[in-house]
Amino acid sequence: MVEEKVTVTNSIGLHARPASQFLRTATQFESEVTLIKDDREYNGKSIISILAMAAKKDTLLTIRCSGEDEEEALSTLVQLVKNELGIQDI
Repeated sequence: MVEEKVTVTNSIGLHARPASQFLRTATQFESEVTLIKDDREYNGKSIISILAMAAKKDTLLTIRCSGEDEEEALSTLVQLVKNELGIQDI
């Protein structure tokens, strides 16, 4: 199991399109993906769970990956969040 903290930096947070982008990326890996916000855990491979977090701009998240490709999954997902989830300011 590996984990890393990352701050949501895009202007609309982890909602709708950004959540879909996170989900598409997370499901490419075999590892379990867990998002942690305010000591609550959310399934990083469930759109409902990701949206339920209500992660806004400047929210601190922990991304935890566990499984065969955990290192690659964590690195990719952290970079995705750091790169504003591929969403430009609207």
